[in-house]
Amino acid sequence: MSGYWAHESSYVDEGAEVGEGTKVWHFCHVQSGARVGRNCSLGQNVNVAGGAVVGDGCRIQNNVSIYRGVELADHVFCGPSCVFTNDLTPRAAHPKGPTGWLRTQVGEGASIGANATVVCGHNVGAWAMVGAGAVVASDVPAHALVVGVPARQVGWACECGAPLPKTLSCPECGRTYEEVAGGLVEVV
Repeated sequence: MSGYWAHESSYVDEGAEVGEGTKVWHFCHVQSGARVGRNCSLGQNVNVAGGAVVGDGCRIQNNVSIYRGVELADHVFCGPSCVFTNDLTPRAAHPKGPTGWLRTQVGEGASIGANATVVCGHNVGAWAMVGAGAVVASDVPAHALVVGVPARQVGWACECGAPLPKTLSCPECGRTYEEVAGGLVEVV
């Protein structure tokens, strides 16, 4: 085990890839076939299943499971106890297996709030902000700020995390955006 640190109570299975500088805290399990990038932090009781992908610089807080079919881009934040799924119509008596599971992609820099749920087959755009307790049941555009059950857009979020005013110019960091199909893009 070189290049990353794992607490003695955690398991990193043979065949799992864990990047340099990553910290795997108490009671975690990184399964064979999982890919975790560099400089990540996996909080207590995190499970990363085989076939799941976690990009560089991600912060996965306590009690989060990243299932096969879930792909987190770089710098994604997953709040405590947020939930990802991979089977839209699960039955214990009639399991589908991987061919019946749906993919979920979370874009660069996106944040998923505590206790939020992302229903499989729906994507969260880059730098989007999903509020605590929200249930994502449709795609979330880049930079969108979504809350509620089901999650609905109530505004836009800057790359720095600040809510954007109607001018789409961030009062915190000064970035300016324009609305395009699929979300916002920064005006350079």
